[in-house]
Amino acid sequence: MADQYEYNEFVPDVHFELIPIKMLVSNQTYQRPISIAHVGRTAQNFNIYQINPVKVSRREGTNYVFDGQHTIETVAAASGSRETPVWCMIYDDLEYEQEADIFANQKKHTRPLKSIEIFNAHVEAENDIQLTIKSIVESYNLTISARKVPGCVNAVSALEYIFDKYGYQVLDRSLFLLVSTWEGETDSLSCNMLKGVAKLIVAYGDNLNDAQFVDRLSKVSVREIIRTAKDRHAGTQGYAEAMLLQYNKRLKYPLRWKSLHSAIDAQAGAMDVDETMQIAMEGGFLGGSAAPVAVDDEDGDYDEFDDEEAPSYDGALPNQTLMDNLSLKSSN
Repeated sequence: MADQYEYNEFVPDVHFELIPIKMLVSNQTYQRPISIAHVGRTAQNFNIYQINPVKVSRREGTNYVFDGQHTIETVAAASGSRETPVWCMIYDDLEYEQEADIFANQKKHTRPLKSIEIFNAHVEAENDIQLTIKSIVESYNLTISARKVPGCVNAVSALEYIFDKYGYQVLDRSLFLLVSTWEGETDSLSCNMLKGVAKLIVAYGDNLNDAQFVDRLSKVSVREIIRTAKDRHAGTQGYAEAMLLQYNKRLKYPLRWKSLHSAIDAQAGAMDVDETMQIAMEGGFLGGSAAPVAVDDEDGDYDEFDDEEAPSYDGALPNQTLMDNLSLKSSN
């Protein structure tokens, strides 16, 4: 019994009840407005295992929600009824000012998930999209890793963006061009380089000759591409322009700039996820084991690895078959 009192300061004085949504109030002044768009998206992808208990302050017989207002609206939208009950964690000893203070500080000391952490969880769950992306990366002897070293990709959000927006084939070709040109050099696999090459591929399609790209771009360093990109345009567009400049240099029939500057995003939806996954299955990229991926941190704040946890980079550079195939292309 003594132990119970010893830990009381760490155990909230609450009880749980199932309360119909219509009996909950969540219009306090300190709360943010409900995002209808967010509620709609979440309701469409409703998952019972993602629902957390709603925090409720019961004052004078009224159930005030001070954490979970979007949760209750999502459940109401997904179920189609405000009669639907939700589990509530009820506090009976809070004043309005305390509720507002808790609301203001509830995210103060939480650490949001990073892209790589979400990606790793999807891999462990054996989700097809993340397993396919991982397989494509590893097919070029690359590793998804936290460390910015040759042969490693830490721009996970860029990989997912390209796959989701443009499809399996564009991601595969983007990695092929980058690896064949700069042989896994760290900066060549950054977010802007990946997206920049993908933008060129989508803009020019087969008019962008892979062998010519490798031959012309390999004559300059990635650092030079980065410097030129920063002088031309912010973000991905600048990188795409810098690479196009080098590709077109002294070319008899250069690629037209107009194509790059046109609204290529209109082509982004040409291949939906189902079609992308079908191509991936035909290419043998789906299935197999879901080996853990080394953790990265795209904001540059890298977690330290123990020696035994560090990924192995042996053989991270392009395999000989890849380079032989490129040589055959060049000679044709």
